[in-house]
Amino acid sequence: MNSRDEVRQFLSTRRGRISPQQAGLETFGGRRRVPGLRREEVARLAGVSVDYYTRLERGNLTGVSDSVLDAIARALELDRAEHDHLYDLARTANMTGRKRATAPAPAGVRSELQYLLDTITGAPAFIGNNRMDIVAANTLGYALYSDMYRSTARPANHSRFIFLDPRAHDFYPDWERAANTNVAILRREAGRTPHDKGIAELIGELSMRSDEFRMRWAAHNVRRHYAGTKLFQHSVVGLLELNYQVLGLDDDPGHSLTVYPATPGSSTEEALKLLASWAVTVNIAEVVSAHAPSR
Repeated sequence: MNSRDEVRQFLSTRRGRISPQQAGLETFGGRRRVPGLRREEVARLAGVSVDYYTRLERGNLTGVSDSVLDAIARALELDRAEHDHLYDLARTANMTGRKRATAPAPAGVRSELQYLLDTITGAPAFIGNNRMDIVAANTLGYALYSDMYRSTARPANHSRFIFLDPRAHDFYPDWERAANTNVAILRREAGRTPHDKGIAELIGELSMRSDEFRMRWAAHNVRRHYAGTKLFQHSVVGLLELNYQVLGLDDDPGHSLTVYPATPGSSTEEALKLLASWAVTVNIAEVVSAHAPSR
């Protein structure tokens, strides 16, 4: 990705979504050529000159201070994820020295992490990397995402499944939400690690093969994704309403642990027990490893 283009498009799309009324600005009639704020209005709200803000929106964040970034974030009403993304873009703009692609992500995880996953027996759990791959899981984790493993592509990848596998439309009752969230997370990760070759290749592949992905990528939305509730329509046990918690793994950069506990006493808790029994019956570990890695 071109960093200057990223800055330009991110700032312009954020500016375009805010009306003068939302920003508390008076308007004096006349036809406006832009749907949201004008550059001079953002500059006024941020307390910087129009020329300086124009320079920023043209993609030049070199030397910009944290105080100015914070002022721009307030003017554009950025949420926490967007604020962080703006900082990531500025950090990239101010990097010195030769840019190098990030080393390929490990194919698996440390044995201690797999032991940790295996101790989680009442909830699906998996470890993923910043390229949307599942790199390890417990038995229920593999069972939950068994449809993803019907494909021969390895490693199993959330983004490829959502945008390239028709089964995803059945697996996610609200496919639109899942697709929007996935792209927003991927763009945030791309901003945090702009020279990651694996992320760049994934974005390029999906942009070539999926109109749905390309349309969402152009929106420049970003999102934090650490806790909440998700719905899955599993082909074996039906509807699952699962809570999720995502924990970063500090000693394994770019990796995180996701756990999906069910609400105690809920129908989903009972469905997870059935899923666990099914996983043992079909030997889900063999299903997962049935095809040799093709990537």
